[in-house]
Amino acid sequence: MIPVKVLAVRYIPNADPALCRGLGAPEGYPSLGLLTTDCDDATYIALDEATKAADVSVCYGRSFYAGAANASTPYAGEVIGIIAGNTPGAVRSGMEAALSALERIGFDEVNGVPYLAHTVSSAGSFLSKEAGVQHGSALAYLIAPPLESMYAMDAALKASDVVLCKLYAPPSETNFGGGLLTGTRSACAAACEAFATAVAEIARQPKQS
Repeated sequence: MIPVKVLAVRYIPNADPALCRGLGAPEGYPSLGLLTTDCDDATYIALDEATKAADVSVCYGRSFYAGAANASTPYAGEVIGIIAGNTPGAVRSGMEAALSALERIGFDEVNGVPYLAHTVSSAGSFLSKEAGVQHGSALAYLIAPPLESMYAMDAALKASDVVLCKLYAPPSETNFGGGLLTGTRSACAAACEAFATAVAEIARQPKQS
């Protein structure tokens, strides 16, 4: 696994109401936690973990263009995530859960080709909204470079009884592609395995004869 680098973390116990509104924080959630890392998709999964660990909402999450290798400043990285809570303690608990998740979530790599094939056993409020599924649904979170992602997405959809919820058609802000699938936990795991296998196939033999 390619480890995720956490670049910056800050807390605002009582943010200005105008800022909270601008960021989309729910009413009555004035405390904010801000995070940047060098891996956007792993961070989105980690932010979703925060919503399951504490009374927080992901009010803002955005990937930066071109990816971490082209970050504009030392601590910008590839993504910013902001969580909002009704108390500073809730925000800190949520952030601690996100940081803990980032220690075990990351991209894999085959022959220099990175990819993410992660089963989310139970989606929190952030990813369930992103995928348009019920809270607690299982998801397959699949990301790879442009061609690899679309080829492998087809393999994932055919591997088990899963439904495509969200397609990230390439290029994304970070020049990747992928999507979110839903089904049973075992079906999502099978889809992740098929996705990883298809990416590895291309990494080992890019040009099909």
